[in-house]
Amino acid sequence: MKPRSLGYARPETVAEALAALAAPDVEAKVLAGGQSLVPLMSMRLAAPDLVVDINRLADLSYVQVADGQVRVGALARHAEVLASPAAAVAQPLLRKALRFVAHPAIRNRGTTVGSIVHADPAGEMPAVLVLLSGTVRVASSAGERSIPAGEFFLGPLESAVQPGELATEVQFPALAGQAAGTGFTEVSRRRGDYAVCGVAAIAWLRADGRIGGAKAAFLSMGPRPAVLDLTEAVEGAAADSKSFPAAARLARDRFKPTPDIHATESYRRQLAGVLTERALTEALTDAREAVTG
Repeated sequence: MKPRSLGYARPETVAEALAALAAPDVEAKVLAGGQSLVPLMSMRLAAPDLVVDINRLADLSYVQVADGQVRVGALARHAEVLASPAAAVAQPLLRKALRFVAHPAIRNRGTTVGSIVHADPAGEMPAVLVLLSGTVRVASSAGERSIPAGEFFLGPLESAVQPGELATEVQFPALAGQAAGTGFTEVSRRRGDYAVCGVAAIAWLRADGRIGGAKAAFLSMGPRPAVLDLTEAVEGAAADSKSFPAAARLARDRFKPTPDIHATESYRRQLAGVLTERALTEALTDAREAVTG
């Protein structure tokens, strides 16, 4: 199929983009990487009156680390975030998760902010944002506002970005503490496909070397990325893989995913447990290395 007839605007400034998005009686969509929007338009699942191409807004193309945050602008490609040494040091989970995003060709064009606004519950970056309690900055002709990750994802392919608004930046908190680590893993039918299940995890150690706590975010387990506090299952345990079966059981017990053509409910729940153990193992390995230097 082909997209229906539509208007096209290519603003030179953020102000011009916001004016185009605020046009009355016009459904407008933002085009950055286009890796999600263009297929949706081609299948007539999205039929905007106007596409606002922001690719000339060079001021929104950045990856920065400042004030304890990794700040990613709306035009920063996945590949740019993945290749940023400063971002990887400040928040290692970004690089770990971005390696699983689709294929190199898509990462070279697709944007991290666009992926988050797309709000696909199978997407890696929405899960990372929720796990880290990040923030999305949006702008409109009326001003700017910040949306916490916990309030951003409303349902499948539905975010809190309102008509007339442009998501300009996403902020990922840096990894706090010298005894913390992160892990990410997922299972898909083929490398680069949407995840059947995926887990992003953070774990941290106490001063005595035992586990202080952990939490994880899950892909493809519900209508939006879900975060589960695993501290009750691991706190005070030795920092080795023998401590993780309780966390795996907790993950399996908390979810009732809807079956689809890719997996049954029981299979996804089993995957959630297995991948929780794998992600925690990686996270605690990093945490121990951070302590020992």
